[in-house]
Amino acid sequence: MAANKSSRLGVVFLLGLPLLVLACFFPCSSCHCDVSVNKNTGDHDGEAGVASGGIKGMFVFGSSLVDNGNNNFLPDSLAKADYLPYGIDFPIGPSGRFTNGKNVIDLLGDHLKLPSFVPAFADPKTKGTKILHGVNFASGASGILDDTGSLAGHVINLNQQIRNFEEVTLPELEAERGRCTTSLSLDDYLFVVGTGGNDYSFNYFLTTSTRNVTLETFTANLTASLSTQLKKLHSLGARKFVLMSINPLGCSPVVRMGRPTHNGCMQKMNRAAHLFNTHLKSLVDGMRAEMPRSALVFVNSYKIIRDIIKNPISKGFKDASTTCCEVASINEGGNGILCKKGGQVCGNRSSLVFFDGLHPTEAVNVQIATKAFASSLKTEVYPTNIEQMTTRNM
Repeated sequence: MAANKSSRLGVVFLLGLPLLVLACFFPCSSCHCDVSVNKNTGDHDGEAGVASGGIKGMFVFGSSLVDNGNNNFLPDSLAKADYLPYGIDFPIGPSGRFTNGKNVIDLLGDHLKLPSFVPAFADPKTKGTKILHGVNFASGASGILDDTGSLAGHVINLNQQIRNFEEVTLPELEAERGRCTTSLSLDDYLFVVGTGGNDYSFNYFLTTSTRNVTLETFTANLTASLSTQLKKLHSLGARKFVLMSINPLGCSPVVRMGRPTHNGCMQKMNRAAHLFNTHLKSLVDGMRAEMPRSALVFVNSYKIIRDIIKNPISKGFKDASTTCCEVASINEGGNGILCKKGGQVCGNRSSLVFFDGLHPTEAVNVQIATKAFASSLKTEVYPTNIEQMTTRNM
């Protein structure tokens, strides 16, 4: 991975391309490229489709909830989903997605009519025309803070994800610009950010360094860091942001395991998630003035999942507490989160909320993506949904 990245950066340097290439995203007059990809195989198969609202693709940043397989390429990472039963319902099987089928990013891509799955940055094949519909930089177990996820070995924190976008993908997009019949403008891409949960689960509630820090102070500092990171993306040309809330951490099977709960969930964990989400929603209003020409959507996946857990039958689910796959508990030498390799898996996956000890099933992801794209409820999407944001003139 390091050698590959160095060689790619070396090519960029030899070409004399700047790292900040905002000024280079202009129309080209006589060039051509074919960028359609078959979603079942990942192979090129012809002309590109027309995306919803003119959106050409997505650049994705965050943790395992939106990771499309980056951790597969980190040899010393313990946070991997590259084996069955992960991907049991995915077209190409296990891919590094932490669920049984598609994750939220894949499903948003379906709504946007993107012709291909968004490829993982760390995959050596993610280059050339394959980046024209976006790149996924997310890394399972990572967080907003640089040290979050260190217990899982090598992960790619949010700051490094943004550097990968700036130092590698932007110059490569500029190199592809000269081959395309249409302009490549970052205005035509969604920047999806889904992170923060691990900063609580694997940092604040686990490490000794935060014991003298109040939850309110930690959350304020965390959202201030995220604000700086969003401004950095804006300075690089990002204009359309989708900010995913933290899920109800206290309702996940790994948290509930062997611990006293209230109404089936651990309230202190949910309180932390709710506090962060309140700050995140406020960022949507506050950042507009600081990021000219930007549009932001806050997706309240916390509420969407919490509503399912409170009344699963009414939402089409039967079980909101059991893991679908066989998970080794901490007492059994596991981590209480990941599926056992080759372990047993439930047959009624569409009726369960959780696939493993932390991550939702594809069926839940379908509901989150559908509501993110088209919900009319401001309690679910704020201030508008993704479909409306992508079709409006900023």
